[in-house]
Amino acid sequence: MKLSAPKPFTFEAGERAVLLLHGFTGHSADVRQLGRYLEKRGYTSHAPIYKGHGVPPEQLVHTGPEDWWKDVMAAYNHLKELGYEKIAAVGLSLGGVFSLKLAYTVPVLGVVPMCAPMYIKSEETMYKGVLAYAREYKRYEGKSQEKIEQEMQAFRQTPMNTLHALQNLIRDVRNNIDMIYAPTFVVQARHDEMINTDSANIIYNGVESSMKHIKWYEDSTHVITLDKQKDELHEDVFNFLEQLDW
Repeated sequence: MKLSAPKPFTFEAGERAVLLLHGFTGHSADVRQLGRYLEKRGYTSHAPIYKGHGVPPEQLVHTGPEDWWKDVMAAYNHLKELGYEKIAAVGLSLGGVFSLKLAYTVPVLGVVPMCAPMYIKSEETMYKGVLAYAREYKRYEGKSQEKIEQEMQAFRQTPMNTLHALQNLIRDVRNNIDMIYAPTFVVQARHDEMINTDSANIIYNGVESSMKHIKWYEDSTHVITLDKQKDELHEDVFNFLEQLDW
């Protein structure tokens, strides 16, 4: 079955622009509903797709954080080129890490890291996540169980240098969050199965913003943007954006 690859999106609605950043092994669909919600409320949003994401998993392992950061910066510059002077950054998981990195690298008006890791439970947990993603992708392609097992066996032989580089990126961002002065809204799912939830406290306590807020979503898991409290999350992100100095 030929899958149509997910695409980046830009929803233009007003002068206020929000960069929406997806997670590791995810793509723009992770933040699309949030983008549509903000569009209805007069916000423009743009979501890139990082290299190696939204495509067969074999391509993912040949890319890394340096490639993805280039994609994030290209997305930021895309909004600038469209004429948006003031930009806020909202990111899920790895996208949340990148939103924090943006906040101490380029001018952003505000930052919303959602379920963003400040340390990884273990490389093994990450690896299991990648294997699960690879299996799910192949199932989605409509391959037979036999074919999937065959390809998974080959996939397991692929070196996963990406995971080590990812840990280095997260460590680097964690060491620099005290350089963040932009207003910050830390979002964390209580039942996050992917990351250590203490990451949210590290971010909240580490940023130097005079305007910062943290909220725990008691009934949500890691991909909070698609979970049962997404409507509440949409509203909270909107209310935070409304407080910024546009």
